Amino acid sequence: MLDTSTGGAGDGTAAAAGRPVSIGTVLNLLREEFPEVTISKIRFLEAEGLVEPQRTPSGYRKFSTDDVERLAQVLRMQRDHYLPLRVIRDHLDALERGEQVSLPSQDALREEPEAEHATAARIGRDVLLAAAEVSAEDLDEWESYGLIVPMAGGSYDAETVNVARLVADLGRFGLEPRHLRAMKAAADREAGLVEQVVAPLRRHRNPQTRAHAETTARELATLSVRLHAALVQTALGVRLQ
Repeated sequence: MLDTSTGGAGDGTAAAAGRPVSIGTVLNLLREEFPEVTISKIRFLEAEGLVEPQRTPSGYRKFSTDDVERLAQVLRMQRDHYLPLRVIRDHLDALERGEQVSLPSQDALREEPEAEHATAARIGRDVLLAAAEVSAEDLDEWESYGLIVPMAGGSYDAETVNVARLVADLGRFGLEPRHLRAMKAAADREAGLVEQVVAPLRRHRNPQTRAHAETTARELATLSVRLHAALVQTALGVRLQ
């Protein structure tokens, strides 16, 4: 169990007494074991559904003792076993059901620390067309504008289904592929910024640091998408006034 006696004045006492605490207190409680954890990391894990803190009427997060311990479990599984969040979520759900969970051994992880991250779901062209409910002609046009890019061998990343659906939805409002090239260019620039941050982590000699690169990339991607959405909404709010 996490030691809840640490923290600022009154913080550890509140946690130890079982009273919900603020996100700042959670950060202090976790940092002794996880010095690199940040508030943005905690918010990211919440956004990914790994923890669900209560909210006060004014919107502030309040974390229970169980929430803090769950966050610690997530961080341990990332640090010690290099597990992606979807696998961690499955493990935690199984533990809550009282099931036994088998985690990969440290020896196996040292041999192939990035094996889990190296495998990406890929789909064929026919599967993409059926899943996205678009025509081959549409897909050809979107590829010609660079909105969708096939991988080596002609397969596609599974996330491409979502991209194709969104492009099709925007098309119903009269937005053609030529209009969407600016969005693709902006996405490429944002991806480049993320890559600048995680590239040194991927080249690091420490396998734990290399394994942390994928988690960092996902966190940065989530924050980037949220910022982009906020900026668009703010710009629209100003222009529509």
